[in-house]
Amino acid sequence: MPAPHTHTAATAVQLPGADAPAPAVPAPAQVSGRAGFAPGVLGWLRFCADFLRSPEGHAALLGFTGAIMITFGGFGAGSVRKRDPLLEAVHLSWLRFGHGYALSMICVWAGVLMMVAAWVRLGRITLGFGGHSGDVRLNELRAIVGIWITPLMFAVPMFSRDAYSYLAQGALLRDGFDPYQVGPVANPGVLLDNVSTVWTTTTAPYGPVFLLMGRAITAVTGDSVVAGTIALRFVMLPGLVLMMWAVPYLTKHLGGRPTVALWLAVLNPLVLIHLIGGVHNEMLMVGLMCAGIALVLERHHVAGIVVVAIGVAIKATAGVALPFLVWIWMLHERDRRAEDGQRTALATSSREFLAHHWKMFTKIASLGLAVFAVVFVAASAIAGVGIGWLTALSGSQKIINWLSLPTILAHATTWITPFDQDPVLDVTRFLCMLALLALLVWTWWRFKLSERDAVLGISIAFVAIIILSPAALPWYYSWPLALAAGFALSTTTLMTLVGVCTWLMLVFQPDGSIGLYNFWHVAAATFAAVVAALSLRTVDPLRLRGTPRQVSTPTVTAGP
Repeated sequence: MPAPHTHTAATAVQLPGADAPAPAVPAPAQVSGRAGFAPGVLGWLRFCADFLRSPEGHAALLGFTGAIMITFGGFGAGSVRKRDPLLEAVHLSWLRFGHGYALSMICVWAGVLMMVAAWVRLGRITLGFGGHSGDVRLNELRAIVGIWITPLMFAVPMFSRDAYSYLAQGALLRDGFDPYQVGPVANPGVLLDNVSTVWTTTTAPYGPVFLLMGRAITAVTGDSVVAGTIALRFVMLPGLVLMMWAVPYLTKHLGGRPTVALWLAVLNPLVLIHLIGGVHNEMLMVGLMCAGIALVLERHHVAGIVVVAIGVAIKATAGVALPFLVWIWMLHERDRRAEDGQRTALATSSREFLAHHWKMFTKIASLGLAVFAVVFVAASAIAGVGIGWLTALSGSQKIINWLSLPTILAHATTWITPFDQDPVLDVTRFLCMLALLALLVWTWWRFKLSERDAVLGISIAFVAIIILSPAALPWYYSWPLALAAGFALSTTTLMTLVGVCTWLMLVFQPDGSIGLYNFWHVAAATFAAVVAALSLRTVDPLRLRGTPRQVSTPTVTAGP
């Protein structure tokens, strides 16, 4: 496969509702004025010094400093253990109480804002705003990913306590229990002590491959929460590596710019702080899903479905992509037959497409289903579990927050009627579930006439699931974001995404609690999100400098 950074998009593919696309910029390899490093240690050090003096190097240092502050502040304000002998041993337990806790909170939020500011600044550099040439290299952005996550690898779980549930569920399988039949409460111990109360009796909603990973980790680290958490993060790293390859590579088929895609979908603080700092298995699931889609787009259909199936065996959400991959496979098969000289009708509508190719659809769908079944049955057999995780997916209904449309509708109903929340919530969730099923079927049927259609359909399906499902959490938005980043997005769309991602990053507390029910917290998050969105195009949107700096959009002619 050709390296993604050598691709220059000639046209801009707009998503629905977007305005004029952001200007195209020649590939970084063609316009960068910074030479590669000379052989030897001195040459490498000279190259690093040149990088750190560059605008992107300044952004990298700012984000790195923010990550260090998040890590340090997390020892007091993060999702810490109920009893932490490690902090006591180094005489830092005072960070969890009183003024120490306040200091920890300040450190965390200052670090988050620094990472957001660094990300937005890096976006201006990548897009060519603010007088920058837009010549940042893809490998430089990948290096910045490594720089930013290094401190987070050793932080306590941030903005979520899910890591403790992962370890407890892995320990269940290690100790001979079936995590699809019993919750962590069946296996008392240090790992259970740190699981959120709401999840102690909940069976595992994750696939057999992830349970196998949890079993392996707890078999090595035992009941050590610190070692187990760090090991979980290292297990997530392959997902991050796959994202760093697959997300820019998708632009080859979707029309975007590799550097912009990597900046938006991977360097995003919402992704790095939540998925690495928060230790969420979405890191693995999204990485595998993106890699599988990229393989299918490159006509490695069976291999791509195998990779996506492994993603489903991590978390079921990845399965949304599978029906759309059937359409892509069909398109490739139709093109192959046309190249071989076989008569193939040219479909101009969804109805004609399936009318001419229903036999092909049956064959490909059956083969894809068989490949998926083999992978999943093998994983379940190795783990020694069944498919009970499918019923455990309903456990997410325990989550109630304003990010979910059914919850918003239920709250609004209780404001204007005398009904209690619980029965109203059951009704709104049922109605939204019906709407979701209808929307998923329509999306699958509507978006199938091209590769870009199919990938756009997957993104829309993910957004629908997040909004209409009984529960939604900020890091769920990493699912559609990873795919949408591959398209050529307009400047307005990018600014909107920056604002939304910043807002989602700020509406949860560092200890995992929800800040959506605190008016001042939401107001502050909204203000910061608006400033971040405006800052993508304007260096000083609040005009805090003595002399406001005017920033104009660069005019660069797209390649032929």
